[in-house]
Amino acid sequence: MTNRRSFIRQTAAMLGGLALHQSAQAAFLKDLPESDRSGDLGTIRNPKSEDDFWRQIRLAYASSPNIINLNNGGVSPAPRATLDALDYYNRLCNEAPSYYMWRILEQDREPLRYNLAALAGADPEEIALNRNSTEALNTVIFGLNLKAGDEVVLSKYDYPNMIHAWKQREKREGIRLVWADFDLPSEDADTLIQAFVSKFTDRTKVVHLTHIINWCGQILPVRRIADAAHARGIEVLIDGAHSFGLLDYKIPDLGGDYFGTSLHKWLSAPFGNGMLWIKKEKIPNVWSLLSSDKPDGDNIRKFESLGTRSFPVEMATGYSLDLHNLIGSARKQQRLHYLKNYWMEQVRDLPGIQFYTPLHPDWGCAIGTFAIAGQKAGAVSEALFTNWKIHTTAITWEKVDGVRVTPHVYTTEAELDKLVKVITEMTQKR
Repeated sequence: MTNRRSFIRQTAAMLGGLALHQSAQAAFLKDLPESDRSGDLGTIRNPKSEDDFWRQIRLAYASSPNIINLNNGGVSPAPRATLDALDYYNRLCNEAPSYYMWRILEQDREPLRYNLAALAGADPEEIALNRNSTEALNTVIFGLNLKAGDEVVLSKYDYPNMIHAWKQREKREGIRLVWADFDLPSEDADTLIQAFVSKFTDRTKVVHLTHIINWCGQILPVRRIADAAHARGIEVLIDGAHSFGLLDYKIPDLGGDYFGTSLHKWLSAPFGNGMLWIKKEKIPNVWSLLSSDKPDGDNIRKFESLGTRSFPVEMATGYSLDLHNLIGSARKQQRLHYLKNYWMEQVRDLPGIQFYTPLHPDWGCAIGTFAIAGQKAGAVSEALFTNWKIHTTAITWEKVDGVRVTPHVYTTEAELDKLVKVITEMTQKR
C-alpha cells in the first residue's frame, strides 16, 4: 500500500502536479506586494494582483489553447495530477480487478470520506459518496416517508432531474407540489425568502432549495429560508451542485437537513463523482435508493450500495481536493466572482445587453448569463463558438433566455477580454 501511494506521488510530482501544489503559494507570496497581502494565505485583497499565481494554477490543468472553455458550470475539467492518478488507478485495477478494487481500493474510500467531510465541515459519518447530484438528491427525494396530500415546496428554476423526481412521486403517490415563483436576477433577500415562505402550509413537509440556480448563477438565501421552514417543522433539502467547491461555506451552516452535490463541477474531480450529506439523526428517516441489507438503518454507507463502480474515479478525487485546498475556498470564491464581474462590468452598458445574474458577491459568483436584444440565445452561443471558438451554453428555461458564461480558476483575463470584444461587436451588429 505504501509503495503504491509513493508511486502515485512520484508520478504526479514528475509531471508538475504535486510540485505545483507544494510551491505555488510560496512562489506567489514571495513577489506579492505587501499592500495586497493579508495574514491569511486564503485571502488576498486585490484579485488582479494574483495574476502570476493564477497562471501557475492554469498550468495544473490540461486546458486547450485552441478553445476558450467558458462552460465549466456544466462539468469542469480535472487537473493534470488527477488525470495521472486516474490513469494509474485504472491500470492498477485492470491488473487484477476483483483484488485491487474490492480488497484494496474499497478501503481507501474512508480517507476520502474523511477529507471531503473536513472541507464540508461535517461529520464523516454524514457523508456518502456516489456519482452525481442527481443520484444524491434523488436518494433523498425517493427515500423520504411522504404520503398522499403531503406538500413539497420547490421552484421551477430547480434542476430538471430533481423536478422530474418530485413529479414522479406526485404522480405515483399523490403528494402535492407547490411552486415558488420569483423574478431573476434579484438582490432582494426578503422577496426571495417570501416567495418560498408564503407557500408554506400545515401540510408542507419538505422545501427543496437550489443554493445556486444553474441557469443563471443566482444565489438564494437558503439559510434564512431553512430557518423559517424549521420553525414550522418543515424539512429542508438543498441542491448544492453549483455551490460546493465554489462558495466558501460549511454544509451544516446552510441550515439544511439533506444536501447533494456533484464533485466533478467546481471541485474539478473526475467525471461521475457526487456526494450526499444527511444530518446524522436524519439518516434512519431516509430509505436507501438502491438495495441494502438495512435500507432504513442509521449508517450513511447504506447509500453507497451501487454495485460495481469506478474505483479509479473515486481514488483520483483526492488530487482535485488537494488543489482546491491549496487555493483555499475563500480565495477561490473571490477569484471566480472577480472573473465574472470582470467581463460583465465591461459589457453592462452596451446597447441591448440584459443580465440574468447579479453583480453583487452575495448574490452571484462565477456564473453569468446575458442576452442581446433581438438575438436568440442559441444563435449567440453558436456564433461565439463557430467564429471565435468560445464555448458557452444557451439557456432557455422559464424566464431566463440567454447565454451562460462560466469561467474557472484556469481562465485568464485575456480569454475574457476576447469574450468582451466579441460581445461588443455582436451588439453593434444587432
